[in-house]
Amino acid sequence: MSTQNHSGLGKVAVLMGGASAEREVSLMSGSGVLKALLSKGVDAHAFDPAERPLDDLQREGFERCFIALHGRFGEDGTVQGALELLGIPYTGSGVMASAISMDKVMTKRIWRFEGLSTPAWAQVSSPAETHAAFAKLGAPMIVKPAREGSSIGFTKVMTADQCDAAYALAAQHDVEVLCEQFIAGDEVTCPVLGPTAAPRALPLIRIVAPDGNYDYQNKYFTDVTQYLVPAGLPAGEEEAIAALVLKAYSVLGCRGWARADVMIDAATRTPYLLEINTSPGMTGHSLVPMSAKASGISYEDLCVQLLQSATLDARAPV
Repeated sequence: MSTQNHSGLGKVAVLMGGASAEREVSLMSGSGVLKALLSKGVDAHAFDPAERPLDDLQREGFERCFIALHGRFGEDGTVQGALELLGIPYTGSGVMASAISMDKVMTKRIWRFEGLSTPAWAQVSSPAETHAAFAKLGAPMIVKPAREGSSIGFTKVMTADQCDAAYALAAQHDVEVLCEQFIAGDEVTCPVLGPTAAPRALPLIRIVAPDGNYDYQNKYFTDVTQYLVPAGLPAGEEEAIAALVLKAYSVLGCRGWARADVMIDAATRTPYLLEINTSPGMTGHSLVPMSAKASGISYEDLCVQLLQSATLDARAPV
């Protein structure tokens, strides 16, 4: 691979690791990004916010940050706010869009207000409320933390006697717990690149997991899940889903990049938005690089492109 000179991007910190439940995945993502940027001649360095204070970034002259953090304190607007105060441009969405997108309940409220399809849900704060949600939403019902990713704390509830344990598991990770109607059908994901006002969708990927169980283990540590790109959907469906995802991205104010997960109802073929990830994975199993490759963008070029899009919410007045 030829090394290009990207010295104009300055000294770059690849933020990885962090203190969230997704630390392990973040370290894998960050290692891949760091290697890719170095291969392109970028002056890139690993930086773990769990081990060093963020103001070291300013003291050590970093000019941009590639955020390869996932979950709490990396994808939820907190590190974005710190970088705004430090005046260091960063990849991905800004403070508000990051905070909203990390909160699945708030995201669904905005999508529902904007007329975008998302499964019925209830926010619960006790086992009793989880039972009430199950009576309303029916089986199967998904129970998960409102502000976690990578299927952490996730349970597919089939019977009422599973509600207590499902709530307890989700509540270990967040005081806000989301109960959601299960949509049976095809699972797809759609990466998006670009600014809020003019994003573009990358090719959809259809996910075929063993017994439909696309959990933490099958996402990152096994090779039994199938990822189909082209997705092989009926004519017109991919374009319709991409249009839905682009609107979902824009109404939340996302920028830089993201990846939205969608379920397609097997009976009606209606697509339902599940969630949006504003700092998607960049591991060997990750979906954004897979989709980018299908559209002719290498992993290394994707990393440089994302780094070039680094910016701040609060731009200095001219």
